[in-house]
Amino acid sequence: MEFTLSEERRMLAETAARYLRERYPLELRHANAARAEGFSPAQWREMAELGLVAALLPPEAGGLGGAGADIALVFEHLGRALVVEPFLATGVLGATPLWRLGGPEAGALLESAAAGATLLALAHGEPEGRYAPAHVATTAREGAAGWRLAGRKAVVLNGDAAARLVVSARVSGALTDEDGLALFLVEAGAPGLTRRGYGTVEGGRAAEITLEDCPAAPLGAPGTAFPVIEEVLARACLALSAEVLGLAETAKGITLEHMRTRKQFGRPIGQFQALQHRMVEMVLEIEQLRSAVMLAAARLGAPRRERERAVSAAKNLAGRVGRLVAEECIQIHGGIGMTWEHALPHYAKRLVMIDHLFGDSDHHLARFRDLGMAG
Repeated sequence: MEFTLSEERRMLAETAARYLRERYPLELRHANAARAEGFSPAQWREMAELGLVAALLPPEAGGLGGAGADIALVFEHLGRALVVEPFLATGVLGATPLWRLGGPEAGALLESAAAGATLLALAHGEPEGRYAPAHVATTAREGAAGWRLAGRKAVVLNGDAAARLVVSARVSGALTDEDGLALFLVEAGAPGLTRRGYGTVEGGRAAEITLEDCPAAPLGAPGTAFPVIEEVLARACLALSAEVLGLAETAKGITLEHMRTRKQFGRPIGQFQALQHRMVEMVLEIEQLRSAVMLAAARLGAPRRERERAVSAAKNLAGRVGRLVAEECIQIHGGIGMTWEHALPHYAKRLVMIDHLFGDSDHHLARFRDLGMAG
């Protein structure tokens, strides 16, 4: 397995790091998160112009990368800066079904999304679905006037700002059947579509979606969409695992600096052996996560079972390591680590909340086991 970055990816990493270091301080991040959209549209377009959105898409979709290594690289840097702009919602969740399934609008939408001009979102999870990828109660019916959707979707990331929604619905089968699922493209202003947006704990945005006889355009052949849904979720889990890696690295760095400068009993607290042991454990866990993310990135294009096991292993570890880093860093800082003015608690909140997106650590541990037993 090749671990060195290609020249193109090295340049992308340098560009992302320099931009976020110089143009994305934490104070600006907080201001962006406080906006009605939950991010800065102007800064989103700037990042898109640098190729950070296009890097998440393959060349056949008008992008510059789209491989697992590209996703991991971009999202690790986004995590380091605690970026709130909708890279996951648009560049991964919304764009992947479009380039996988095509459709009359797919090419133009992907080009517009890569340029930062159009926001996309995936409306797949449902209020009672937990983390089961095939749990879809939303229904799709074809009539004389075309396809119509009815149902509810929950925690749709950046769903209140998206111009187009990719919505999963069932055309046949029982509630949790993998067969009978379809993906549809829905315009934000479509009749019968209701969106209730809200802020999330760590500063992002999500929405609850209600569809009542809502017109929609099918993506691909209705009834055969589950493999694409599973691939979309795999790419999202890889992205989130890489983001945890970036978040954890930054939280670790903040804590190391605190240990060098905070003094008790006349010397820096970093000289106390008990805290050194805790920091060493944290570093080892972060490096283990790095290995899992690299493996999942390398196997994103592998056969389904191999891909899903690697992704679930990474997401399980990301959940465990994220919580460990958040708790240890807060405890080492003491009371100051819980204040709004300090950077650390904002990283800690994001680290903890990522575990609940697209399957927590327990869910992915069980999934990893079940995939190993299958076949």
